[in-house]
Amino acid sequence: MCRPEFFAVSYSINPWMDPARGADAATAVRQWEALRQAYESLGHTVSLIDPIEGLPDMVFAANGALVVEGRVYGARFAHRERAAEGPAYLRWFADRGYETLEASFTNEGEGDYLTLDDMILAGTGFRTDVAAHMEAQEFLGRPVVTLRLVDPRFYHLDTALFPLDGRNVAYYPEAFSAGSRRVLERLFPDAVLASAADAEVLGLNAVSDGRNVVVNVEATGLSLELKRRGYEVVPVDLSELRKSGGGPKCCTLEIR
Repeated sequence: MCRPEFFAVSYSINPWMDPARGADAATAVRQWEALRQAYESLGHTVSLIDPIEGLPDMVFAANGALVVEGRVYGARFAHRERAAEGPAYLRWFADRGYETLEASFTNEGEGDYLTLDDMILAGTGFRTDVAAHMEAQEFLGRPVVTLRLVDPRFYHLDTALFPLDGRNVAYYPEAFSAGSRRVLERLFPDAVLASAADAEVLGLNAVSDGRNVVVNVEATGLSLELKRRGYEVVPVDLSELRKSGGGPKCCTLEIR
């Protein structure tokens, strides 16, 4: 995770961002600290990367890399405003002894790569090049399944889908192309399907450890369905960070 000390909405690179509306960094820090405490209360270890002044979106650590079995596939950001984040995250891992690969193709880390037991689901359509899916597959040795996103509000895969555990997911069908919806239906016939109302508060930008699901507090319908399925729901308020299109998952890069 990366503390949002320099968080701001000073430019717009997705439909959520409105520089005229701005954002309050102090509020963002308080909400982020509550998220960090939620993880620690569940028994998870949180490692921190130092924020860098001039990179207001560095708080969205999920976009910084993809880590699978100790191998780190680096991010190459689509927009120049975030370009320096990729090398910063890759250095953090290299300095700690991880095997790293600097990406040759545009990709935004776990924003568009979500790892399950037997495959990696990979988003494209807005930020990540399909060629990066193949590069990640070659480096990580895991099957990569390409899914096309079609709604600019759901510009990363992690805004429209999250793994419930290693074998099942929750997702918002309308965020995907017709063919990708058919793929998801085939792969995950027992998936949790989210409503538009829950998707529009970034309810699917959630983090599950297989038992506990950390989810935006406003996603009430999704939370009820998760409870019905036997999950423990941990609601958090990240409304300030949502002004940049981020939620719990955006703030969280899983180190496998």
